[in-house]
Amino acid sequence: MNTADSTDAAGRPGAAAEEPGAAEEPGAAEAPEAAGAPATAQDAPTATAPAPDAIPSPASDAPDVAPEAPKDHAPKDPDTRDAPKAPDAAPGTAQDTAPDAATAPDAAASAELPPAQGAPRPARRWGRTVLLIAAAAVIGVSAGTAVGYRIQADRPPTPLPPLNQPGLAYPAAPLPKGEEPPPLTAAEDRRVKTDGDLRKLLAPAPKGVDARDELGGLPVYAVTFESKARMFSALAEEEFRRVAIRHWREGDRKTHVRLVQFHPGYTNAAADHAEGQRSYMTGDGHAGNDGAVLKGTAEGRYYVYDKPNRKPGYLPLYRARAVFHRGDIMTDIWIYDSKPIPASAIRTLAERQLERL
Repeated sequence: MNTADSTDAAGRPGAAAEEPGAAEEPGAAEAPEAAGAPATAQDAPTATAPAPDAIPSPASDAPDVAPEAPKDHAPKDPDTRDAPKAPDAAPGTAQDTAPDAATAPDAAASAELPPAQGAPRPARRWGRTVLLIAAAAVIGVSAGTAVGYRIQADRPPTPLPPLNQPGLAYPAAPLPKGEEPPPLTAAEDRRVKTDGDLRKLLAPAPKGVDARDELGGLPVYAVTFESKARMFSALAEEEFRRVAIRHWREGDRKTHVRLVQFHPGYTNAAADHAEGQRSYMTGDGHAGNDGAVLKGTAEGRYYVYDKPNRKPGYLPLYRARAVFHRGDIMTDIWIYDSKPIPASAIRTLAERQLERL
């Protein structure tokens, strides 16, 4: 087997190269002789191969002649960055010396990096710039608003335009006696009739019948319902004003006429109360039918109950009812009898009461 001339770390010629299997990892500080030796001792060039700057691993399939490492991009050791670079020389000469063992790892690492890559630039921090821009914008808006308010406050107030009607539509002083306009009639003002004694508006009882009248407040009317407490609260919220009642008796027949008056408000409480009473009349426990429309009204109706109320030991109780409203007064008429009540009886009484209103 041929032997190749090599130099050790001290530059002494004549040292025999070791077998590839006995070589240690490149870059180790304990084996300086392997830094300048070729990959194998067999068929090695004698004088033409230049000294490699980095030694490949013995286990890799590296070529017999290692390529020359780039000279312009290899990083320099901090301790030797000012030292002059040794010229290339053939093996076996005094100038062909191995690199220092301490700088061998740096040379190997620099050979693995692409030449175009340099030191990475630090990432630019945008948070502080954005914060400064946002703060400047807020300060600018606040300052502009304050200046605008200050300018507006220093200006004199703008006078309002004159009114379209500077004069009053009514006279400043009352008219002399005898020149006052006549009061409105009952046809022109419905309250002229309803503001007086409400009992005068009740339908008259038949002749020869003793009738009784009653004028009361909310408790007098609330006790006529099954749910007295609930109706008391509901009527109070609906601005209940007063109630006038007239009732009489003819044999077994009893008649009750009620005029329920409400205070004026944003809604027509009389119409709402009448609608609430008509809403349950079609049920089985009540009239059981839709009734009939009362002539002269838009929503007024009169009902004749389909079935009488029967209890053991008592005569059957037949019932008829009429519910309607006129203005702020709701009318509720009841007829009770032990015999069937004709529809004409409740209709006639309801029409007579409607005429009185």
